[in-house]
Amino acid sequence: MTHKNNKRLIAVALLLLLLLIACGMGIGAVRIPPRALFSILAKYAGAGVASAHSDVQESVLLAIRMPRVLLGVLVGASLASAGAAMQGLFRNPLADPGLIGVSSGASLAAVVAIMSGAHFANVAGMSALSLITFTGALITAVIVYRISRVKGKTVVSTLLLAGVAINALTGAGTGMFTYAANDAQLRSITFWMLGSLGGATWTQVAGILPFTLIPVFAFPLMAKQLNALSLDEANAAHLGVPVERVKRQIILLSACCVGASVSVSGVISFVGLVVPHIIRMSAGPDHRTLLILSPIIGSALLVFADLFARTAFSPAELPIGVVTALIGAPVLLYIVTKEIKSRIPF
Repeated sequence: MTHKNNKRLIAVALLLLLLLIACGMGIGAVRIPPRALFSILAKYAGAGVASAHSDVQESVLLAIRMPRVLLGVLVGASLASAGAAMQGLFRNPLADPGLIGVSSGASLAAVVAIMSGAHFANVAGMSALSLITFTGALITAVIVYRISRVKGKTVVSTLLLAGVAINALTGAGTGMFTYAANDAQLRSITFWMLGSLGGATWTQVAGILPFTLIPVFAFPLMAKQLNALSLDEANAAHLGVPVERVKRQIILLSACCVGASVSVSGVISFVGLVVPHIIRMSAGPDHRTLLILSPIIGSALLVFADLFARTAFSPAELPIGVVTALIGAPVLLYIVTKEIKSRIPF
C-alpha cells in the first residue's frame, strides 16, 4: 500500500475514533445529544456558546462518562501498541503483551491485594489495588527479562519460554489464592479478572497517563528497527540496528503500558493480539504504519466494547473482557483460516 493510502487510512481511523468517543460520551442512561455535548465542552473551553445542556448532563459527562471513555482510549491504545511491538520483537503474529508475564503477574498481585483487603486503601489518591497490580506486572516482566539474558544478550526464544513458565507459575499462584477466597473475595477477583472500565476516575486517568502515552509515542520511533528485525537479528545488526537496546526498550515500554492498563481495568483479552492482525490485512506489515494505526484502532475497539458492555443489557453491565473476547475470537479465527487457505495451492 502506498504512503498516500496509508495517510488516508490513518485519517479514517482517527475520524472513527472521534465518532466512537462522541458516542461513548453521549449514549447511556442519561442521554447527552451532540448539541448538549458540544455545549458542555465549549463551556469549559471558554468559548462563550449559549448553554444547551442541563446540570445533570454536565455532571454525568464530567464525573462519569468522560473519564471512563478517556480511560478506554488509553488502555486500548496501550494494549494494541504493545501487541504490535511484541509481535515485531518475537517475529510471531501470535505474540501478545501477556507473553512476557505482565498480565499474569498483575493478576497474581491483584488477587493477593484483594485477599489481604489492601484494595480498600488509597495511596496519594490512587487505589492501592492499582499500585500493587502495577508493581506486580513490572516485577514479573523484570524476572522474565533477567532469565532471558545469556552472556549479555537477550535470547528471544528463552524470553518466550521464560514467559510461558512464569505465566504458568503465577497462574498456579492465582488459582491457589482464588481457591482459598471467601464469597465476597471471589466475586471481586472474578470481576477484576474479566475486566471493566466501571468506576473510572480522573485520578486513574492521570495516574496511568505517562505510563501509557510515552510508550504509545515511543513505539513508532522504533518502526525502522522492527522492520529490520523482521528479517533476523544478524541482518538487523549488519544494518546498524542496536538489537539489544531495541529489545530492552520494547520489553520495558510494553511492561509499563500494559501493567498500567491492567492495574486500572483488569485483564482485557484479544486487543493486543487481534488489532495488529486487522491492520496488517488492510495496510500491510510495515511497522511505520502499523505502530501508528494500532493505538488508534485499539482505542476505537475498546471504546466501542465498553459502550456495548454498558448499554446492551442495561441496567446490567457486561465485563468488557467478555465483549472483547466475543469480538476478537471470531476475527482471529477468520484471519487464521484465511491465512491457511491462501497458503494451500489447491
